Amino acid sequence: MASMALQLLGFFLGLLGFAGTIVATLLPHWRSRAHVDANIITATGYMKGLWMECVWRSTGIYQCELYRSLLALPPDLQAARALMVISCLTSVLASLVSVIGMKCTRFARGSLIKSPLVLSGGICFLCAGLLCLVTVSWTTNEVIKNFYNPLIHSGMKYEIGLAVYLGYASACLSLAGGMVLCWSSSGDRSRQSPPHMQRGQSSHLPPVFNNLHPPAPPYRPPKALKGNHAPSLCSASSSGYRLNNYV
Repeated sequence: MASMALQLLGFFLGLLGFAGTIVATLLPHWRSRAHVDANIITATGYMKGLWMECVWRSTGIYQCELYRSLLALPPDLQAARALMVISCLTSVLASLVSVIGMKCTRFARGSLIKSPLVLSGGICFLCAGLLCLVTVSWTTNEVIKNFYNPLIHSGMKYEIGLAVYLGYASACLSLAGGMVLCWSSSGDRSRQSPPHMQRGQSSHLPPVFNNLHPPAPPYRPPKALKGNHAPSLCSASSSGYRLNNYV
């Protein structure tokens, strides 16, 4: 029962991390900066994401534009796109495998394959969390490095957006869910002791009863000795005469 509760806890933690990873991937708030006009009445916010860049004005206007060319994007943005997409796909695979392998599902109930499936789902959640963590850490490093670069104009400097913080939280949830699933799977495998019995061996009894009737030793016929046979009635030696008496 405790193992089932651990599996459910790990699965829901991984599922929350998966949902957060998807939201962080789609949101345009990876890089943000604010610009205030001289009259301090009209404020404008600029945001850049993995798929689009948006402009927000205090008058209520919100405009977004998708990136038109993939090859024109910087290499760090292309790598961030690929890593986040792979992280989402890995989380999908982890969710499917974990659902199949958990004890509360009907698939392969009572089979020994459930514990390895849960372990595989936990490893997939760990991989998804690591991919998301690498992406947001890389983006954070790039933003901080450009912000403190004196060669970049102050109007072109961005700060860390909300989607990056959401990515950190999602990565932590995915890692926590994967570790809980792996832990529950290791506990199940230590408690299982499958009997290694051969087919056709009727051995449901303890070993003490199996040794009550040991197998008989192999039969070895005695060696025939010379002169060990009985004389026949019609032989010469049976009437008291020997051939050596007349030779």
